[in-house]
Amino acid sequence: MSEVGDVLELAVDTVAHGGWCVARHDGMVVFVRHALPGERVRARVTDRRKAFLRADCVEVLAASPDRVEPPCAYARRCGGCDWQHVTPAEQRALKAAVVEEQLRRLAGVELPVEVEEVPGAPDGLGWRTRVTFGVDHMGHAGFLAHRSHDVVPVDRCVIAHPAVEALGVEGRSWPGVRQVEVAASATSGESVVRPTPGPAPRDLVHEQAAGRTWQVTGTGFWQVHPGASDVLVDAVLAALDPRDGESALDLYAGVGLFAGALAARLGPGGRVTAVESGRAAVRDARANLADVPTVTVRAGDVEQVLRRLRLRRADLVVLDPPRRGAGRAVVDLLARIETRRVAYVACDPAALARDVRYYQDRGWRLTGLRAFDLFPMTHHVECVALLEPS
Repeated sequence: MSEVGDVLELAVDTVAHGGWCVARHDGMVVFVRHALPGERVRARVTDRRKAFLRADCVEVLAASPDRVEPPCAYARRCGGCDWQHVTPAEQRALKAAVVEEQLRRLAGVELPVEVEEVPGAPDGLGWRTRVTFGVDHMGHAGFLAHRSHDVVPVDRCVIAHPAVEALGVEGRSWPGVRQVEVAASATSGESVVRPTPGPAPRDLVHEQAAGRTWQVTGTGFWQVHPGASDVLVDAVLAALDPRDGESALDLYAGVGLFAGALAARLGPGGRVTAVESGRAAVRDARANLADVPTVTVRAGDVEQVLRRLRLRRADLVVLDPPRRGAGRAVVDLLARIETRRVAYVACDPAALARDVRYYQDRGWRLTGLRAFDLFPMTHHVECVALLEPS
């Protein structure tokens, strides 16, 4: 029986969700980090559960042709990146396999997936415009180790955008601070640095996307990849195929990006209702869309707002929920509304697959999906799914 600390020789099989690969030892599943499918490795057990083990590769005995030297000196210790030891092309292939497996296992859907490269991250580096640094007891900034609260101090982050690195967070001392959030615009050059504890910043960062300027308060939500917003807007509009005069819902609307893009396509006879729960984001969305009279921004929890509105019809719906997904209750409410198409923007393939299953239970079908590599070097992948009533 293997215990924590034991080193096992493993034949690595497939990729798994979360940056792991799967192997087996003495009848138990072993989830292995820093390995690749097809490799033979030695891995140290880091966690033992009743049904599986977790382990970390410590030696590669037979390497995959897609293995490369990580570009970051902290890749083995920092928990922020999962795939620095893999070519960018193979990273995308691994993510595609994960999306396919989650849809197959959780939704019963067989669908070939291609993860598309997005401009703005040369060699998968220098793309992250929003970064949260941890701070250790000595006041050094860094990132949490994998599945740990321990901070690994760093002197630079290779996936951080140059505008973030220019702020010099890693070179400063942060006594009495637990974490430092940074937001830096790739288009305006503006930035915000927020230490915690400390007052929430009211500074604005301005971003360019979909032909408009968007204000974002402090370190509030905006896509972290510089090419993400335009790519996602284009994918959502292509999926929905908006028609003049239609009505639309933009749920989990953030600062109003999809609502503004939809309103421009629906024309003066169209109507868009945007729903967002974050106070700062609601304030930003109302400011961003003040010149668009066909958009109404409603503040509140999506489920509660939908119950209050009691809509009978919304021709189009954009769903862009947090990582946990929209959930059965929201899907059930939406399935009662007469709708032509739903574009679901998902940052977690497991949550997407679960919500697709809920839609299928209500008589809807997944009719299209595009996936984008908006988080190179990590296991994360962004999907835009198209759902239509059967």
